[in-house]
Order: sequence, then structure tokens, then C-alpha cells
Amino acid sequence: MWEALYNPNFNSIEFDRIDREAGRNGFILTPTRWIESVNAIGCVSKQGRYAETLAHKDIAFKFASWLSVKFELYLIKEFQRLKTEEQQQIAWTAKRDLAKVNYPIHTDAIKENLIVPTLTQAQKGYVYADEAELLNVAIFGITSKEWRAEHSEGAKRGENIHDYASVQQLLVLSNMESYNSIMIKDGLSSSKRLERLNEMARQQLQVLLQVDNRLLLPKSDKK
Repeated sequence: MWEALYNPNFNSIEFDRIDREAGRNGFILTPTRWIESVNAIGCVSKQGRYAETLAHKDIAFKFASWLSVKFELYLIKEFQRLKTEEQQQIAWTAKRDLAKVNYPIHTDAIKENLIVPTLTQAQKGYVYADEAELLNVAIFGITSKEWRAEHSEGAKRGENIHDYASVQQLLVLSNMESYNSIMIKDGLSSSKRLERLNEMARQQLQVLLQVDNRLLLPKSDKK
């Protein structure tokens, strides 16, 4: 099958003849005969003092699985583990991207309305950080600094508070960035904005969670 899929010069006619002979008492198929008969490219057979037979990893895995059920089970479990990690990585990347959707809108509003020319670069950084923390407190109830103190191991791995947020929380956070940018332009104080953002977060999260619960219910239980 491997040769049929990946070898354009595979001699299928000769393979059919070998297939018909297989199982007979006098049937012998060496690697060399296989390679020469069907023009195989998935195996290499070396003769002489350092004789050896090598095979493509796909074929080698199949051969090892045929020899050992334990190895075959290991291969299956390893495949499942890698696919699980892959899905987790995809979800992690998607969550990071979701958290950045309205980020430019938010930072532009800060730049245009809260950053004054007399501020130093360090002071400007504090302004941006304070606004980011305002959003964190509104939806998570803590600052990123407080989160890092509670999750020191995750912080060492480069993780942040958004990596542990649910998709619903990140969606609301993205909406909050847009809403906060409007309130910044309207000149509302940080305390007033925090109050409104917290109220917005609670309302939107409640709606989103209700929608998710309805989607999970069997059709007979939906109203």
C-alpha cells in the first residue's frame, strides 16, 4: 500500500503475482526480491559484510507493530497524546488571538486621550498598564500582578491571566476593550468606567453561559 501511494514506478502487476503466491509452502520473499520485483523505494537492502535492510519509518512502524502488540498499543497511545496536545495548542493560540481582537482600538483610545506629550516613556507605559489592569479587575476581579503572585509556576512559563480565562471571558474582554475606548473618549473617570465595565462583564457572561447551557441540552429539554 505504501509503494502504491508514494511510488509512481511501483510495479503493481508483479505485485499481483507475488500476492497470489503468498501463503504457499515454497514461497520465499526476501527484501532484495521485493525491491527488484516491484521497483520498491520504501526499502533498501545492503549485501556484504555490513548487510542490513532499512525501511521508511512508515513501513518500519507497521513492521514493529506486527512484531509486538505492546509496541502497537504504545504507538496508538502516543498518537492520541500528540493529537490531544495539538488540540490544546490550537485552543491556546485561538484564545490568545481572541484576546487581541480589539486591543488596537483600546490602545489607540488611550494614546489619543490619556497620553500627554509631557509624559516620559516609562510613565506612558504605566498608563497603558493601568488601563489593562482596569479591564482585568472588571472581569477577573484581580490584577495581572495578583494573578502572577498566585500562579508563580505558570508565570515562570510565560503564561498570563488570559491563558487561564474561558472563551466566554475572553470574548467579553474583547467587547470591554471596545466599550472602554468609547468611555475614555467621552472623558469618564477610571472609577466610573470600572463600575460600568464590571456591570457589563457580569451581564454578558451571564448571557453567554445561558446560551452555552442551552446548546448543551438535548433537544427534548430545550424550550
